[in-house]
Amino acid sequence: MVQLKELAELVGARLIGDETLSISRVAPIDSAAPGEITFLANPRYAAKLAGCKASAIIVPPGVESAGHSLLVCANPYLAFARILARLQPPVDVPREIMAGAQVHPSARLGEGVCVHPGCYVGREVRIGRDTILHPGVVLYDGVKVGDACVLHANVVVREDCRLGDRVIVQPNAVIGSDGFGYAPDGRRYVKIPQVGIVEIDDDVEIGAATCIDRAAMSVTRIGRGTKIDNLVQIAHNVIVGEDTIIVSQVGIAGSTRIGDHCTFGGQTGIAGHAKIGNDVTIAARGGVTGDIADGQVLSGAPAMPHKDWLKASMTFPKLPEIRRDVQQLKKKLAELENLLKEK
Repeated sequence: MVQLKELAELVGARLIGDETLSISRVAPIDSAAPGEITFLANPRYAAKLAGCKASAIIVPPGVESAGHSLLVCANPYLAFARILARLQPPVDVPREIMAGAQVHPSARLGEGVCVHPGCYVGREVRIGRDTILHPGVVLYDGVKVGDACVLHANVVVREDCRLGDRVIVQPNAVIGSDGFGYAPDGRRYVKIPQVGIVEIDDDVEIGAATCIDRAAMSVTRIGRGTKIDNLVQIAHNVIVGEDTIIVSQVGIAGSTRIGDHCTFGGQTGIAGHAKIGNDVTIAARGGVTGDIADGQVLSGAPAMPHKDWLKASMTFPKLPEIRRDVQQLKKKLAELENLLKEK
């Protein structure tokens, strides 16, 4: 239970109402009960506040609700996230190497590390303080994992790859799998050894069943604060900048360079060796085949400026009609040409 005054201070909100209210949890606006707090991110849904039973509501400026205490802030969604984290109970895990885990004698684990049964920690692995390895995690030889990381069930980190501090990896993700590199000899393909590594910087989150390939040589790198959804493929030697969002089923081909604060919608595909600037947004199912300058918002395949894509997408359903009209015009044009020849 946390007093509303404390939550207001946490998110820098202006408090209207009873600052001594005790709040137990965050709940959806439709089902929130007394003792709970909810949020309204979009004023268009303000009508829902009339029947809301929550004790307090996080709202943007200009929204009022009689009978509720309010936390007024410019970004209610961000405030919701921070309050939810504050009210979320900490994960209670034993800070020890549990029976059934295999840890090589040469591995070095920091204070407060939790290693669940079924984990394998290889030679010369280094793990920082307060990191949690859930069941089935495999760390190949030479892996380095920073402080306060959470690796969920069946995560695999291959040899010599490095994870920074506060990295979260969801179940079944693979970091450092071989890059897709083969040299043709005429009829067959010869595997190119992938001898580089993957480096994951601080505060990165990686979704379930995502694969990040090790570099053929040098490094594949994911920059600080980047968030990667489930089922994403990042190929060898890709460099992703800081605070970038990569949504589910995105595929990024080898040696692509991506700047800071980009957003890639679901199922976006990016060809190899592309250079993408900072603050670039690619809408879902976008197809990128070349370089993109800073600050672009693109859609479609091949990707084009979003406004142009909207015009094109509005035209597409009319193509059968346009085709019919063109055929009729061609026919009339031929008739006119015949008339001119007869004269």
